[in-house]
Amino acid sequence: MCKNLAALLLLFATIPASARDSTEHWFELQSPHFVVLTDSNEKQARRIASQFERMRAVFHTLFPTATADAGSPIVVVALKDKKDFQALEPAAYLAKGQLDLAGLFLRAPDKNYVLLRLDAQGEHPFATVYHEYTHLMLSKAEEWLPLWLNEGLAEFYQNTDIQDKDVLLGQPSPDDILYLRQNRLLPLTTLFKVDHASPYYHEEQKGSIFYAESWALTHYLEVTDREKSTDRLGDYVKLVSQHQDPVTAAQNAFGDLNQLQKALEAYIDQGSFKLFKMNSAVTFDESSLQVRPVSASEADSVRADVLVYSDRIKDAQALLDATLRDDPNNALAHESMGYLKFREGDFAAAKKWYGEAVQLDSHSYLAHYYFAAMCLNEGDTSHDEAIESSLRTAIKLNPSFAPAYDSLAMLYGSRHMKLGEAHLLNAQAILLEPDNLNFRLNAANVLMEQEQFASAINVLKLAAHVAKTPAETALVQSRLDQVEQFHSSIDRARSANAEAMTQASVVTSSNSRVVVTTEPAPPAGPKYPTEAPSGPRHTAKGILRSVQCSYPSVITLGIEQGGKTVSLYSNNYYKIAFSATNYTPASNFNPCKGMEGMRALVEYAEVSDKTIAGQILSIELTK
Repeated sequence: MCKNLAALLLLFATIPASARDSTEHWFELQSPHFVVLTDSNEKQARRIASQFERMRAVFHTLFPTATADAGSPIVVVALKDKKDFQALEPAAYLAKGQLDLAGLFLRAPDKNYVLLRLDAQGEHPFATVYHEYTHLMLSKAEEWLPLWLNEGLAEFYQNTDIQDKDVLLGQPSPDDILYLRQNRLLPLTTLFKVDHASPYYHEEQKGSIFYAESWALTHYLEVTDREKSTDRLGDYVKLVSQHQDPVTAAQNAFGDLNQLQKALEAYIDQGSFKLFKMNSAVTFDESSLQVRPVSASEADSVRADVLVYSDRIKDAQALLDATLRDDPNNALAHESMGYLKFREGDFAAAKKWYGEAVQLDSHSYLAHYYFAAMCLNEGDTSHDEAIESSLRTAIKLNPSFAPAYDSLAMLYGSRHMKLGEAHLLNAQAILLEPDNLNFRLNAANVLMEQEQFASAINVLKLAAHVAKTPAETALVQSRLDQVEQFHSSIDRARSANAEAMTQASVVTSSNSRVVVTTEPAPPAGPKYPTEAPSGPRHTAKGILRSVQCSYPSVITLGIEQGGKTVSLYSNNYYKIAFSATNYTPASNFNPCKGMEGMRALVEYAEVSDKTIAGQILSIELTK
């Protein structure tokens, strides 16, 4: 990734409410990568779709290896005036003294919306959208890309001007230049260290200088690299992608930072600024686009979904209630209500709404996925057929949506069925999202179910390189220790069985010799019920006693509280949610060996076997 991003930077441097009145008319247009919904007219819908497709073409030329296309088209909601725009934008922007936005990009893990005001004035009405689209293109590098450069590039590209025969890039922002000339610059060592927790990123007064200076430094480096045929910015990107400290990387790539600070100050004070021109026409055939009128309820279901993603839950609820009253079979409204309830933590209601969306023949991969994931999380085996069907539909609707593959693999693994296919599904999920640690842990679990211990160990060793925090590293190491322990115990058992076979007694008779061999005993089945943990839930707080693990992943323990001991179990301790408070577990922490005598809060569910209190759901350890 770092090499490719450095290359693309070099490539660039070398290029010279409430429900609506039913009388309103809404139109929808689907282009290859966007869906445009507007309350304006057909002509505007075509113009907007063309502009966004051309924008995408430009950005994907500039960032050929950093593309981040969503699994579904980006939805552009183009509103004819300020009133309609404010009915959907996040509440934070409606407060007195906030910026009067012309556009807004709402980014979420599963869905992306663009809000656009068609009556906005100004030289660059798409600036906010271009700014956020740059972030979307760079999202795969956000983990290691310093914040100043991430924001600097977004500021640099936000004033892009896509004309009929060429594209203008890096046009300066007069407001930024004036602000920088009137205020003291941040020391570069401070600028390079700003992160998401810094007041320079959050506080309005300090944030202004951060954004403006990030733009100025990025612009200065891009222009001077082009003029001097150097690639200092590309060198810097390569160093930070290798996890070098941002300040040290800057010293290595840019040289003396005091001299760079002086050069930047002189650059800001100059009378004129250069920009880049891409001499290639970016065209799009508007005549191929088909526009269709949509009903008010269809439009309101989309608007309500935007309100949920904007955190305007009360407004979204009111609009969804009205939409469902007028159009009870609106699948998107059911899906949006499911997401709203999910955001509120009402998972039973969320599952109900998502299930109804699926029954209404929803064509949304998210509706199918969330319905299946919630059923799967409950452990209720009565919905297995529906879960499998919904996950396969989600994969069909969006083949690049990794969580659907992982969830289907978890279904097969937890039910001890189709384990070979489960392994292939795990592999596809990891291929789509190689940095997702949970996918790798789940893949190891499936391999354990297949008794492919050596392969599970290899998967976990690779997972260790994906772990980003000490807690994640400790989790991977714990799983690795457990699998290696079981692998070793199975090898010893097999060796003992082989030795027993060679030492079998030999019985002779006058006519023949009969060899009696000892067959390896099959692994014992689970001692405790394998039913889903759907019974009444309880918590117990006390000291952990008699912690024991047995093949393949059974754990039993007692929790001593008030002079009594509550006996608990899990047939698969990989499913237990482990956590710790007021201390960090050792990197080699092993729950089978390291929890004896510790204080803990344990959540468990009652089961049918009354000889034991219940199945363990979570364990929170404390010192």
